[in-house]
Amino acid sequence: MIDIEIGQIGQTITGKTPSSKFPEDFGEEYMFITPSDNFDDKTIYRTNRYLSENGLNKLKNKILPPKSVLVSCIGSAMGKVTINNSTAITNQQINSIIVNSNYYDSDYIYYQLKNNYKLLRTAALGSTALPMLNKTEFDKLKLSIHKNLVCQKKIAKVLSDLDAKIEINNKINQELEAMAKTLYDYWFVQFDFPVALATSSELDSEPLTSGNSKPYKSSGGKMVFNDELKREIPVGWESGTFDTISTITGGSTPSKAIIENFTKENNTSWITPKDLSQNKGKKFITRGEWDVTNIGIKSASLKLMPKGTVLLSSRAPIGYLAISRQEVTTNQGFKSFVPKENYSSEFIYYSVKNQIPKIEAYSSGSTFKEVSTSTLRTLMISIPNENVLEEYYKISKPIFKKQNLLELENQKLSELRDWLLPMLMNGQITVGGAEKAVSSLRGTKQS
Repeated sequence: MIDIEIGQIGQTITGKTPSSKFPEDFGEEYMFITPSDNFDDKTIYRTNRYLSENGLNKLKNKILPPKSVLVSCIGSAMGKVTINNSTAITNQQINSIIVNSNYYDSDYIYYQLKNNYKLLRTAALGSTALPMLNKTEFDKLKLSIHKNLVCQKKIAKVLSDLDAKIEINNKINQELEAMAKTLYDYWFVQFDFPVALATSSELDSEPLTSGNSKPYKSSGGKMVFNDELKREIPVGWESGTFDTISTITGGSTPSKAIIENFTKENNTSWITPKDLSQNKGKKFITRGEWDVTNIGIKSASLKLMPKGTVLLSSRAPIGYLAISRQEVTTNQGFKSFVPKENYSSEFIYYSVKNQIPKIEAYSSGSTFKEVSTSTLRTLMISIPNENVLEEYYKISKPIFKKQNLLELENQKLSELRDWLLPMLMNGQITVGGAEKAVSSLRGTKQS
């Protein structure tokens, strides 16, 4: 192991933001990376904004080739690290290392910086509200690294294989999510569920036959105008509210001055909007940072909600959504939807998700916006007939189940990676030992 300054690992570049006076500098060709982009994954593939060839040429001395290591050096994202997969420019809040590949491996340096997150945060200058690490101080920071390049690559491969599997699972889940959302919208927004799920009296044209998969509305299914929804819906469907399909429940916070109210584990999961923000990109949630004890539950009159409850953050901010994997309770920043008989989270989840723009529009408050239970009870939704709902569950439940399993697998993979990372870096475990740990996880999964 050797101690080396970051500035000796390669060329450090602090980014720059093109002037908004020249809109032609922005386009769709080259990633323009800022801390608001996704620094949670190892590799960044897409960004909120892109530059044109013209914009790139104006910042020639700021160009980052693929496999540069990017470190957010200001604000709440301070210390987060990622790698670009294609030519990119960053803004001035990011210091990037174009790694000297003759002596150092980019993936290894990425993991070294992840392992030194606290070092980066501690070295930041300025107030605690806005930590900042400039290029000069960034370059002076020392990392204790493996000198041998082959050793670096072996260590990086063990960790990279775990991240690659996480990435694959995420892509599968994204595809599954697109399928599930399309299915819901096709059936319950466009009303083009299979015509065989209606009754013959609901069609103007041909009688129904077993297995008829033609889309209902597009095949002449009878539609009637609903005064409450102010739109046409299929004959036999009804209008209702979230109160029709679920019991809407609020939450509260036990006194934090009483230490007996909370614990870190082994009690009832107590979810806050912060937990959902950290759970971003995932559909399911098991627990938050804190559990609440029986004493805390009684003191705040908290209501326990079963597995499958749909949680909606109703203030600061509005719109985070998740499904509980187990019995949970929440703080006052939530309105939760406990499914009623004949309804399930697979239907309620998208029913709520599709209404979030309207929910936000109906929110109120001077300090921060909030949506009330009474408001949610007034929002009208269409209620399908039993045949359609039952068939929808047959298709949607396996998709949701697969998504849940992939999220749980990623959680285990992430925990293993985070456990191996410091031990590989400080020599507490060998590459061979780490590979056995990974194989053991795979064996457990298969069993």
